[in-house]
Amino acid sequence: MNPLDATKSGFLLCIAVCMFTYTFIYLKDTLSEEPNEQKFNANIAECGFYPDELCSALFVGKTAAFKIGNSCQNTYQPKTLSCVQTSCNCSMVLKTLHFITRPLSDEEGNFSLAYIITIHKELEMFVKLLRAIYMPQNIYCIHVDEKSPQDYKAAVQNIVNCFENIFISSKRENVVYAGFSRLQADINCMRDLVHSKIQWNYVINLCGQDYPIKTNKDIIQYIKSKWNGKNMTPGVVQPLHMKHRTQVSYKEYVHSGMSYVYPTKNVKAKPPYNLTIYFGSAYYILTKEFVEFTLTDARAKDLLEWSRDTYSPDEHYWVTLNRLNEPYVFKDAPGATPHADWEGNIRAIKWKDQEGTIHKGCKGHYIRDICVYGLGDLQWIIESPHLFANKFEPATYPLVMDCLERRYRLKVLHQAEVPIEDHWRFQEKNYFNMKLN
Repeated sequence: MNPLDATKSGFLLCIAVCMFTYTFIYLKDTLSEEPNEQKFNANIAECGFYPDELCSALFVGKTAAFKIGNSCQNTYQPKTLSCVQTSCNCSMVLKTLHFITRPLSDEEGNFSLAYIITIHKELEMFVKLLRAIYMPQNIYCIHVDEKSPQDYKAAVQNIVNCFENIFISSKRENVVYAGFSRLQADINCMRDLVHSKIQWNYVINLCGQDYPIKTNKDIIQYIKSKWNGKNMTPGVVQPLHMKHRTQVSYKEYVHSGMSYVYPTKNVKAKPPYNLTIYFGSAYYILTKEFVEFTLTDARAKDLLEWSRDTYSPDEHYWVTLNRLNEPYVFKDAPGATPHADWEGNIRAIKWKDQEGTIHKGCKGHYIRDICVYGLGDLQWIIESPHLFANKFEPATYPLVMDCLERRYRLKVLHQAEVPIEDHWRFQEKNYFNMKLN
């Protein structure tokens, strides 16, 4: 073999070896990645037109939808809310966040509601709640926990600045769970609301993990039909196992890392005016006249002062004032309902101790014996007769809020008696296959 032939043979051998090596590496990488790619493509196909198709199945309780939904909500990242953490012009805020900018009917325009919303975290959930309940004829007082981070406060302020009928409470509290500060936060907002130029009919209190089940029109019609001129404060005479809350003094420990309420050894005096103390929901729907009464009447003030060192006073203060079973003392309390018991479907909550009786269990997880709703709870929520539901964590179960938001806005627009503006819709086309009523 001459030198030229030897060189050609060596060159061809080198090319062959290189091609073999490249092919081996390519096939190895391709084969190793293929299962993940197949899984990803399967997820895309399984999720369908996300989230509408899954939501439709979840609302009617299809079992397969729960498993598929849990997988899909982790695969798809929800769109981030623009104009929340950065300052945008207000026209952009209203449009990108889909705020409704006109009363949707004459009935709603002539019946204004006031809202008190106490928040301390989860900015995204606050925005979802606010844009759901927002109507330009209503008024909104936002109490931001004094302990909240500065960037959170700034982001809330950015939104509030764009609305004449939304404001931050003029006095903020370091709110402690089950402490007097929680009750004081509501009262601070009430003082601001009674001086508002907007003439409102009823006030409703919410927290940052609530979401409406019924529309603004539904709420007004419910109030007019069953509670016209009356207050809603569900509750009963204080049960024996709750009496410890008002028999000894409690104190708040406030710290940036952990805040809590703890009992002391000091025995409390009896309630003023020998009042019968009731126990009930911290959530209420109150007439403006009753709010003015609680802020000005000496007896209401005395009960408030007595409640200052009790455990979770917001669960006895409103319901006690509204029961007034001593008419010769409180005959002038407006809108009182002394025999209402647990009436008033204000808040749907899955309590752990009611599992097997009121509900069939929590499909998300429990916190302080309250269910944080999962996908399997959606059907129960929309079938509830209550006006609002608690509690939601969009960071944990994003599809729960995606489904509820779309359904709720569709129902609101379905009831509208005015032309619908494009930016009120969450999407151009609706792929839901469901019954709204």
